[in-house]
Amino acid sequence: MSDEKPGGTAPPPALKIHVQLDENMALGEYVNMARIFHNQTEFVLDAMFLPPQTTTAKVVSRLILSPVHAKFLFRALGQNLQLYEQKFGEIQLGGGDSGPILH
Repeated sequence: MSDEKPGGTAPPPALKIHVQLDENMALGEYVNMARIFHNQTEFVLDAMFLPPQTTTAKVVSRLILSPVHAKFLFRALGQNLQLYEQKFGEIQLGGGDSGPILH
């Protein structure tokens, strides 16, 4: 049996992507706040750290995504949150519904 679909076309081979992660990036940055804004062609996500008892948040990383890639990220986060909650239980949101995300 072959892997051909009806009509005689085989599925494309799986693309294998190699990811490089340098040492500084591998350490990561802790963030506890995010700001998201968009225009017609892109979404910008600022990941920020707001130290306790201060009012100044520092942007530690900025992601600029196309709307399509923003939707892929949204889906991937949703799937991973669902898997996390299945394994560890529901994540409880404290305080207000909006959480530490600025609009």
